[in-house]
Amino acid sequence: MKKRKIFVKTTTKRKVLYKKKKPKMAKCKICGEKLKGVLRENPSKMKNIAKTKKRPSRKYGGVICHSCLREKVAQEARKNV
Repeated sequence: MKKRKIFVKTTTKRKVLYKKKKPKMAKCKICGEKLKGVLRENPSKMKNIAKTKKRPSRKYGGVICHSCLREKVAQEARKNV
């Protein structure tokens, strides 16, 4: 995990603090669009959050976007008929 510099002014000089960067947003595995409803947190904070709050609870939630899911469901329906 990379760290970013934060400069803090004090009365005598400037101090440099290092904070961890947040991870990048999750992307759709098919089209690469940014996923909505998926948290961006460090793994150490993610383990304390409930699984239902980490990602959407629909089929393929947190893996593919809503538009790709819609196409995938339509393809499966066509295949089964």
